[in-house]
Amino acid sequence: MKPETLARELSWSNERLVRECCKSNQAAWSALIERYKNLIFSVPIKFGLSRDDAADIFQAVCLDLLSDLPRLREPRALPKWLMQTSYHKCLRLKKQRLNLLDDPTEIEEQPKATTEELPEEMLYQLQREQTLRDAVAVLPPRCNRLIGLLFFDDPPRPYQEVAKQLNLATGSIGFIRGRCLKLLRRRLEKEGFG
Repeated sequence: MKPETLARELSWSNERLVRECCKSNQAAWSALIERYKNLIFSVPIKFGLSRDDAADIFQAVCLDLLSDLPRLREPRALPKWLMQTSYHKCLRLKKQRLNLLDDPTEIEEQPKATTEELPEEMLYQLQREQTLRDAVAVLPPRCNRLIGLLFFDDPPRPYQEVAKQLNLATGSIGFIRGRCLKLLRRRLEKEGFG
């Protein structure tokens, strides 16, 4: 998919993305996964699971999303559904591992589904992180890439490398970063991010 096509779909509301996904629009599915991949992946990481476990949970949540999305009553609730589903999968994995340690003869017994709610503090933190990701996603492309390279890459990149990648003068990175952060701050304030 072309970057400009993905950027267009990423700007769609959850309602439109869900509607298009239910019509089997592949571009909408790509945009939906792109929008929420970090949210889904962050739950098992915050839960203390390994990156490999987080990748497995990510895949399982995406499979659930594929099968359950048509039954989602309120598309605006999608982020919370993703967080809750990820959290339940984390709980099941931890419980399964504890059962295996306690009694290795119970390998075949699957842990029962849980209705335990995501802890309020974790929910709040995940929602704030997603609000930030959403605000960065709708910034102009240059700001989006600059903020991504400066603040979301691990390890952080030096200005010289960022400038080279964006075809900018190294001395202009600080000025452009300041303008982009102002735009981001305005978008976050508009969303009530405080």
